[in-house]
Parts: sequence; structure tokens; C-alpha cells
Amino acid sequence: MQKIHIGFLGAGGIARAHAYSIQALKYYYSEVPELIFESVASARKESRESFAQKFGFSKAESVTEFTKNKNIDAVFILGPNKVHFEHFQQALQMPNVKYIYLEKPVCSSVQEEEEMKRLLNEFGGNVKIQVGFQYLQTSSVREALKFWKSGKLGKPIHFDLKYYHGDYLQSSYREKRVTRLTPAPDGGAMADLGSHGISLLMAFMGEELQITGALQGGNFNDVPAGSDLFSSLSMVEPETGAVGNMSASRISSGTGDLVHLEIYAEKGALKYSSKQSEYYEYYEEGSNQWVKQMVGSNYKPVTSFPSGHVPPGWLRSMVHAHYCFFTGDDEPTFIPDLNHGLAVQRIVRETADHLNEFRNKYKNGGA
Repeated sequence: MQKIHIGFLGAGGIARAHAYSIQALKYYYSEVPELIFESVASARKESRESFAQKFGFSKAESVTEFTKNKNIDAVFILGPNKVHFEHFQQALQMPNVKYIYLEKPVCSSVQEEEEMKRLLNEFGGNVKIQVGFQYLQTSSVREALKFWKSGKLGKPIHFDLKYYHGDYLQSSYREKRVTRLTPAPDGGAMADLGSHGISLLMAFMGEELQITGALQGGNFNDVPAGSDLFSSLSMVEPETGAVGNMSASRISSGTGDLVHLEIYAEKGALKYSSKQSEYYEYYEEGSNQWVKQMVGSNYKPVTSFPSGHVPPGWLRSMVHAHYCFFTGDDEPTFIPDLNHGLAVQRIVRETADHLNEFRNKYKNGGA
């Protein structure tokens, strides 16, 4: 059996979710490599040592020590947004790394985007790179995407995507997450939540989506004006002419963790909502009825565990993202590679420019 030695750059909350998902793979899939937790690195010695001990990593190392570790085959880049690019560069230079899992956003500036493209051309053939848009592996989203790409609903006309939650309305929550309140494109709702929404839209609509304008709402004294708490984009897909809106919010009360997608096309329409994650809906023109297509936790043919009728959860999609990362054994699925990550990052970066324009024009609304 193939053995893959894994290293984590980052020891925070998202790293815990990745550790869980990797450990869970063997319960869901019969054919996975032997995955060995080799090393975890982070800026704070006590946090990486605690993480290593709790989750079974052989070593807790400084970033410098980590990058010299010849045992590591796969690197998970899970630190703060501002160090993603730096850690990505370092991972590519490590002697035996063959896999890189890069959490979003992939970088924080146009200069970093350009350098990533150069690095991809230089190293792309030697290293498998996957970006952390695991929402694409939610079972109902996977099936909805497959149905959409069948062409039965025809050419898209307009669309709407929302990714909302309300936790940042609480000052205590904001205090614990100050590092996420940096100005866009490094921080803010569109970089943090919206990047998942942009990724989802691009899977359905293509990676040439363009922004035509942006709005920003929400004003708290302890949040920098440039860190959007709610932002909304007007968008166009140039090839089909389809237009729509995409919004991301940290301050929408009562929404829980809501992802809602609607696409209206020439021959029908399609809907998905995380509030009813076990199915998606579609309408075919002339049928006079919406159809609920039940999916559950269906990941056939690669696995049927725990059961197709069981409602899917957020961590379940992350487990499947790791399965795709380590095995590549799910050919029809949409895999978010670095090109996809950079396409999403282009929108995140351009959002920051549009929001700055909006704030300058409507200072009372955005400052």
C-alpha cells in the first residue's frame, strides 16, 4: 500500500477539520493510501506542540524546520490568509513534496497571483495542487452540477448566489477573529465566505465571470472600513451573456450558515440550498412543476457509506475532497486546481477595488 507522509502548515481550527477528515477517510473508502501524520508547524511553539500531541503528529516543528523535513510527501497549507502564498512557495521547494492542499484564498495580491502562475508553469507537472473549495464536493452540489452540465436546461440567462451567516454581529465573536477582519482582498466576507461562493458559481458558469459593480454594507467601530462584513457583486458571464448577483455576509441575522444558488436558463431553472442539503431542485419549461432530486450522502460509485439517504454534512464534503486529493479516483467530479483558485482570487481582488470605489462615493454607507 502506498504511504503518504503528511505535514500541516497551520494548527488552528481549520487544521483540526482537516485532521479529522484525513483520519476519517479509511471509514468511508476501501481504497486509500496509508496516511501518516508526520509534522505540524505554526508560529507559536505551544500551539503546534499541543496540536501534534492531540492529533497524532510525530513532530511539531518551526516553519524553517518543517521545510527541511525530507519525510513529508503532502503539505496542507492552513495558516492565516496572509501567509498562504509564502507557504506555497516554500512547499514547492521542499525536496520530496508531491501533493499540496492549499486553503483559500490562495494569495493576497496581484503580484502574488502573477508569481503563482509562473510557479505553476515551472512546477505544475511535478506536484498535485488542490485548493480548499470543498463545498464543491457536497453531494447535492455534485449531482446538481452534473445535471446542469447535461445541457437539459439550455443556456443560462440570470443567476443568484448567497453565502450568509450572522456570527459577526456579536462583538465577542469579532474579538476572537480579529485576524479575519483585515481589509479586502486579504480579509473580509468576500475573501472568507465569498470565495467559496465564487468557486461554486464558476463551476456552473465558467471561470471567465466578470464584476460590473459592488456594494458594501455594515458598520462597526471595531471593524476597519475596508473589511467588508456584507458585500454584493453584480456579475456577467461574457460568452453566454448571463448576468446575476453574488453576495457574501457575516452579519445576516438568523441565516445560520446559508448557501443558496439559483440559475434561470432558456429551458428551465435549478436551485440548491444548504437548508435542504439532501436534494437540489430543477424545473423544465413546459412541465409546470419543480422536481426535488433527492441525493443524500450519495458518493457512488466510489463509496456508499454511511448510506445514500443520510443527509450530508459540511465535514463530509471535506472528507471527499481529501479522497479526491489523495487518489484522484472520481473522474466526473469538479476538482478545484490552482488555476481555479487563481480565477476565484481574481474576483476577490477586483471586489476590493470595486468596494473601495463604493466607499469613496458613499462614505456614510461603507466607512
